[in-house]
Amino acid sequence: MPLSEHEQRLLEQIERELYAEDPKFAHAVRTTNPQSHYKRQVIKAALGLVVGIAVLMAGLVVSQGTLSVAISVAGFLLMLASGVWALSSWKRMTGIGGEYETGGTPGGRAPRGGRQQSGFMNRLEERWRRRTEEGS
Repeated sequence: MPLSEHEQRLLEQIERELYAEDPKFAHAVRTTNPQSHYKRQVIKAALGLVVGIAVLMAGLVVSQGTLSVAISVAGFLLMLASGVWALSSWKRMTGIGGEYETGGTPGGRAPRGGRQQSGFMNRLEERWRRRTEEGS
């Protein structure tokens, strides 16, 4: 959704003030690529995955009963968390999964208006409209 002229003027004014106040910071913010941030997150998550595998293997090597299980579970949880972090960062970095093909939003709620919805949802909304109109 594009900004109105007033909002664009305010944004430009804020940018000018930022450049006047701290030009180094403004330049760094303007030239920073968000993909490099997500790339670093994917690398950190991959390292976490490797550490999780090592902890899981260490749990298998330890001959203590309860301690072995606890270490292995901790390694598995570290692997799981790192995998989820890596996948979410990868999706943000590549732009995959931003919007569903049916036109919905990631939150699952499609805004009213020009977006298409499934036939099931259309039928439910139509039924709801009929009920509210009949009730009033």
